[in-house]
Amino acid sequence: MTTAGTLYVVATPIGNLADISARAREVLAGVDAICAEDTRHTRQLLQALGIDRPLVALHEHNEDAAAAKLVERLRAGERLALVSDAGTPLVSDPGYRFVRAARAAGMKVSPLPGACAAIAALSVAGLPSDRFCFEGFLPAKAAARRERLAALVGEPRTLVFYESAHRIGEALADLIAVFGGEREAVLARELTKLFETVLGDSLAELAARVAADPDQRRGEFVLVVRGNHDDADARLREGRRLYTKLCEHLKPSVAAKLAAELSGAPRKALYGGDPDP
Repeated sequence: MTTAGTLYVVATPIGNLADISARAREVLAGVDAICAEDTRHTRQLLQALGIDRPLVALHEHNEDAAAAKLVERLRAGERLALVSDAGTPLVSDPGYRFVRAARAAGMKVSPLPGACAAIAALSVAGLPSDRFCFEGFLPAKAAARRERLAALVGEPRTLVFYESAHRIGEALADLIAVFGGEREAVLARELTKLFETVLGDSLAELAARVAADPDQRRGEFVLVVRGNHDDADARLREGRRLYTKLCEHLKPSVAAKLAAELSGAPRKALYGGDPDP
């Protein structure tokens, strides 16, 4: 059952069609239109489900312009669904601007939970899951990728990344360069699909297995990396050391921000204090 003037954010399977929920089927069949990241992909999904509804393209290149028109349709009482190519919309997929615009207009936005590759990988990784940090896709260029990883090297929470087949080898190499080859990690590939694999080892061992097996360089990847388990005192010492050096060239506020990002130490404990020499 659907309600007039409501935007339904609908999770769809990440591989196995049987993972679609009964409620998702009902809502997709009952809305006036479905907003899809790739209408061709979504049309195939709907055909497999025996559903025939109008499709509206909503992707990163047209979302700003399309959101206003779609909100007007909601105001007029239409029922709309939002889907991505796979998994939960907005999680490294388009839809944020549309959802924000709908909420700002006072329209009801209702989630239909379901498949999410990041959560699926975390659930089988065997790494701490009480606190984790989702980073999505790393930058495509090597320099930017290493810069992002450098800011995360002291992060104590488990890290979850998405990666593509043509960059998985480079991403693992950069993780080793920044985090060290001994950091524990799990590589989940093609989750819920025929060739699903979940490999757990050190970053160095994972990189070697990926390099040695062409099959492990195909498909879609989620990389789950154990957080930095150095104790807080060690992070604080390193943060204060970096802060002292950076203050030789930068304003204290900027130095504290960079030192905190690189060390994982709290920024407030660095800025305004008396850093160790």
